[in-house]
Amino acid sequence: MAVKDRDRFSTATRLRLLGEQTAARVYRSQTKRQARRSRLTGRAALLALVLCSLVVALAYPMRQYVSQRAEIADLRRQREQARERVEQLRDLKARWQDDAYAEQQIRRRLHYVRPGETGYVVIDPGAAKQSRADLGAAHRPWYANVWDGVDKSDASDQ
Repeated sequence: MAVKDRDRFSTATRLRLLGEQTAARVYRSQTKRQARRSRLTGRAALLALVLCSLVVALAYPMRQYVSQRAEIADLRRQREQARERVEQLRDLKARWQDDAYAEQQIRRRLHYVRPGETGYVVIDPGAAKQSRADLGAAHRPWYANVWDGVDKSDASDQ
C-alpha cells in the first residue's frame, strides 16, 4: 500500500490527472462550440441567400405595381370628374335650349330690355374712380408711367 500511496502523490501521476482534466475541459468546450456552430448550417445559409435574392428580385416589380395601382385610382377619379363635368354641360345645354332661360341670360348679361321697359345699370362709385385712374395711366406714354413709378418709390424711401 505504501507504493500505491506513493504513486498517488507522485509528480507523474499528478501530471497525468491534470492532463486528463484539461483534456476533458477542452473536449467539453469544443462540443459547446460545435453545438453553437451547428445552428447555422450550409442549408440555412443557402435558404437565407435564396430569400434575400427573392426580396431583391421582387422589390422593383412590387414598387411598380403599387405605383401603377395609385395611378389607376387617380385616373378613375379623373374619369368620374370628367363624367360629372359632361353631365353639367349637358344640363347647361338643355337649359339654353329653353327660350325663357336664354332670354333671362341675355337680359342679365347684355342688359337688354324689352320695348317699353326702362333699363338701369348701377355702378359702384369706387370702381368708377379706380377705372378712371387706370385710364389716365393708359393714355400716357409708357416712359412717363415708369418715371412716376421711380418717383413714387423714391418718395416712399424718404
